[in-house]
Amino acid sequence: MTRLRSGIRQLIPPTPLSRRLALQSLLFATGEGTFMTGSAVFFTQVVGLSAAQVGLGLTVAGVVSFLVAYPAGRLVDVLGPKRMWAAGALLGALMFGVWPFMSGFASYLLMVVLFEIVGNAGGAGRGAYILDVMPEAERVGTQAYMYSSLNVGFTLGAIIGGVALAFDNLTVMRWLPLLALAIGLVNAFWIGRLPRASHDLRVAERERGARRENVPGKGPLRNVGWMALSFFSGTLNTNQVLLNVVIPLWLVEETDSPHWLLAWLFGTNTVLCIFLPAYTSRGVRTVDHAIRAVWISSGFFVLSCLITMETHSTTGLLTIFLVWLGHVAVTGAELANSAGNFTFGAMLMDPRRRGEYGGVAEVFGTLGGRWAPAAFTFLALSWSGPGWLVIAAIVVIAALGTGPAAHAAERFIQRELPSGAAGVVTVSDGPHAD
Repeated sequence: MTRLRSGIRQLIPPTPLSRRLALQSLLFATGEGTFMTGSAVFFTQVVGLSAAQVGLGLTVAGVVSFLVAYPAGRLVDVLGPKRMWAAGALLGALMFGVWPFMSGFASYLLMVVLFEIVGNAGGAGRGAYILDVMPEAERVGTQAYMYSSLNVGFTLGAIIGGVALAFDNLTVMRWLPLLALAIGLVNAFWIGRLPRASHDLRVAERERGARRENVPGKGPLRNVGWMALSFFSGTLNTNQVLLNVVIPLWLVEETDSPHWLLAWLFGTNTVLCIFLPAYTSRGVRTVDHAIRAVWISSGFFVLSCLITMETHSTTGLLTIFLVWLGHVAVTGAELANSAGNFTFGAMLMDPRRRGEYGGVAEVFGTLGGRWAPAAFTFLALSWSGPGWLVIAAIVVIAALGTGPAAHAAERFIQRELPSGAAGVVTVSDGPHAD
């Protein structure tokens, strides 16, 4: 019983601020998940779009998101992370109030592009704020708890959206975004109640003095290690493509597994991602630890490819078990890689330029992984066994590049940050000059 209570306590964020951030993640994901669950029905049957139009709009929005990622990061450093985050959350919530009144492709395209821009800006502020406001020792753990809360929130949102879908009524679906609006407004209010981070205080001081603050040193576009690390991280994050696209398509097209197994796959992934991040991120506190986590992630990824590949020639219960096991393995890849990414972000960003660093990471991460849905689907479904081996090899190559890139970024940060600068953190296992 004592061990059970201790285990339950480990699932609760340990500090008041980390609990407030975890609750914010829960609110955000609940609102987003409520709308996203029924979005396919909403766009096709309420707005009257074709599937091709929906896909085209999302593609255009993805391109725009890529283009605005770096400017949004720079803007975070100018305006302050909390202000940017709160404004993005508020505008994103208010946009849900416009969805029910959309009609036709033009209005849909405009809204989805604006929604992507607002979400990108808010997300840039969020990432910088968390690293800025939390003490060094709590940064990685707090992000793990927030990750768990996101999964709880998306699950709650899916349940709410599922109830709305169960009515099988287009009027209900038309006005469902208003529920997301209400939750989003609470989320924006909650963000506004959070304390200002150190960068927010510096921005306020600069504005009172009506002077421009020039940050000395070189920015992330001069940090080749950070750009390479972000690219490889984008490739390693393609575990999400395996989880959400390739394995489900493989199950349907290439195995005799029943389609209801898909619900079990996603259910298992959600449960594991709710309860395990606080454990899998524990002890991952330095660059070397993060590199080790990346190798663990790539090992799980390769194992998933090998297991899933075998289901092409199995039948019955064995296929069901192996497909499920392959999905669990790639969930292991997701959890380990997330722990590594949390640490890279906490340790290798210039604390004076976190928004800019986040924008560069978004750009190069997109380059590293946005191609994967088309490429991995083609490799797995067209080449079968050899295709799965190629997918595994791509991830191993990315893992091989991660170590040198991370250490290059580490050396850059050590050179650029002045000794004793505010926000400077220890970035490796061994002794070094701050």
